[in-house]
Amino acid sequence: MNSYETLTEAIRKGDKNLVESEVKKALSQGLDPNDILKSGLIRGMGIVGPLFRDGLMFIPEVLMSAQAMRRGIEVIKPLLNESDQSSPEKFLIGTVAGDIHDIGKNIVGMLIESNGFEVIDLGVNVQNETFVQAVEEHKPDILGMSALLTSTIPNMGIVIDLLKTRGIRNNVKIIVGGASVNQEFADIIGADGYAPDAGSASQWVKNAIFKNKGGYDAL
Repeated sequence: MNSYETLTEAIRKGDKNLVESEVKKALSQGLDPNDILKSGLIRGMGIVGPLFRDGLMFIPEVLMSAQAMRRGIEVIKPLLNESDQSSPEKFLIGTVAGDIHDIGKNIVGMLIESNGFEVIDLGVNVQNETFVQAVEEHKPDILGMSALLTSTIPNMGIVIDLLKTRGIRNNVKIIVGGASVNQEFADIIGADGYAPDAGSASQWVKNAIFKNKGGYDAL
């Protein structure tokens, strides 16, 4: 959308001051705050994930982009019409039992949160039953499970089996990832998706939620 080209580019560059000024400019032109959020800020951050995935952006730059987006949200937040906004989609994530690696998980959570999701991070060494209880409590749209160690990835399959036993497997989409995980393993345990890196995970989550909805196009 041409009205937001400068804004989306400012987010990509991580220019907080320019993002703030562009949001204020859009508001002064009478543009709707909800449209600025979806078509400007969220779309701008949507560019970042694929660039990070393809090695064209690095963690410090992604962090700057996320901070720039948050600056813009701070400006429009008091003006957002809550009655016109649906509740944000929920993404539940954690590193499976026996595994304490969290760098990849944290980057995934940050990218997805920056795209308008409510992210619920269960942390590391999350017990299988804890994942199930969290799905029952929070009712997320998507569950993400991460693991680095080969010895811990079987827990992903156990969690899925527990969800089936509780009768709630079909209530949530599941994506798995981590150094020891691959597409074949994801297929075997019955996950809906697999991502080899944080950028791909963010892309998959956006596509899974927005592909058939009236929101912004997944990039």
